[in-house]
Amino acid sequence: MANYHDIRYNFAIGSGADVGVMKLIKTLTASSSGTIDFVDGTSDVVLDSTYRTYIIRYINAHGSANANLTIQFNAAGQSGFNETMTTTFFRALHNEDDTAASIGYVTGDDIAQGTGYQRLAQTGNDNDQHVSGEVWLFNPSNTTFVTHFIGRGVEAHGSDIAADCYVAGYVNATAAVDEVSFKMDSGDIDSGTFKLYGIA
Repeated sequence: MANYHDIRYNFAIGSGADVGVMKLIKTLTASSSGTIDFVDGTSDVVLDSTYRTYIIRYINAHGSANANLTIQFNAAGQSGFNETMTTTFFRALHNEDDTAASIGYVTGDDIAQGTGYQRLAQTGNDNDQHVSGEVWLFNPSNTTFVTHFIGRGVEAHGSDIAADCYVAGYVNATAAVDEVSFKMDSGDIDSGTFKLYGIA
């Protein structure tokens, strides 16, 4: 029987066949934090060939300013969270006052062979505004292929907008990726929970 932290994870598409058991590896809690970093081999973090797929869930991440929660990576042996990435970003949104709704690609939020942090979702700094979502990282220890990732998040935007945000891309390096960093592009992560899982 799976323990409390084991979650049987099924795809909602197709037959719903099991894809494996999610094992909770590490929980980090933000408190006026500049960054939240998962580093393989540090503080019981496992981010290596133990699992072929990793999921990081960010829950109720709230910023000190109207800001984007963003993500970057480090390849093994590197530093600085500045890996070259190519990404894509689109979202669906709806205003609280029902004056606007749209879905579309957001050109300014993609990266074309850049080394900056990738936007996941935007939060306002009102007390009730935050972002939640998850990022999937596929076979990051592989040294033959680039490392793919996908993310989906929901934002309570500083302009009183609800938005469903989608991001996908790859870390354009064939070295193993063994570190992940989250930060706001302005101010700190005032609060929030970040959970790293491996899929067996």
